[in-house]
Amino acid sequence: MIALGLGLILGMGGALIVIAAAFPDTVLVRPSTGEHALGHELRSRLSLAGLNSVPVPVFFVVSILLGALAGGAVQAWFGIIILTVLAGTVGLLAPVTIVTWRARATRRAHRMLWPDVVDHLVSSIRAGTALPDALAQLAEAGPESLRGSFRSFAHDYRTSASFTGALDRLKQDLGDPVADRIIETLKMAREVGGTELPGVLRSLSAAIREDSGIRSEVDARQSWVRNAAKLGVAAPWLILFLLASRPEAAAAYNSPIGVTVIVAGAVVSVVAYRFMLALGRLPEERRWFR
Repeated sequence: MIALGLGLILGMGGALIVIAAAFPDTVLVRPSTGEHALGHELRSRLSLAGLNSVPVPVFFVVSILLGALAGGAVQAWFGIIILTVLAGTVGLLAPVTIVTWRARATRRAHRMLWPDVVDHLVSSIRAGTALPDALAQLAEAGPESLRGSFRSFAHDYRTSASFTGALDRLKQDLGDPVADRIIETLKMAREVGGTELPGVLRSLSAAIREDSGIRSEVDARQSWVRNAAKLGVAAPWLILFLLASRPEAAAAYNSPIGVTVIVAGAVVSVVAYRFMLALGRLPEERRWFR
């Protein structure tokens, strides 16, 4: 029982150290929102992953509980403290990893839809439809996966009569850098006026479509790099867990040399995996307008 408690404490401590190293700027506060940079980024990822209703504090609590559960299960099964620490760290970071994966998948899917959204806006504006009404029409005529966000925009605009405020909430709901560019263009057109908006939107649509085509082609070609990285990282750890099920192996891994071997293997695995992903993935477009 004491060993289990010690394993949980060590797992939580190791996980907190990893979070501090991975997110060194979490103490910075954005002047515009008053939120921490980490919380703001996590809120955006939750929105893209379809978890808008999940508060950030609840997400952190769930992550901590999963980390403690994973660490406790490994400690009870294998009795190896260093594996308990690693399992607690993996359990703590698993929700963030899943949300990030879902957010990236949603962003890739949406990237192919934004040119159609812009084309619809151009057609509506050229037909004489007011800009707020053209956006509200996307709740029915837009791509299926984006209709919910534009339906919320239409409701916000009807209730508040503030086009800028409704656009800001739409931008936060979408959480997409391409959507940020489109929305900021619409806000500028609304504030400045002029007749060049259709031409600007057509140019933006062409640029988005070209960028999406290039990214899709490169992403398809580099998928084998990511698959090789996942297989290469998973295989040694599966063998380790098979070996750790034997009592003599558990005693060896609890020794200082065994701890050193596992820690060194974990560091090499993380560094190699991140390096392989960096080679096989295009850099994500940053959100400059928030």
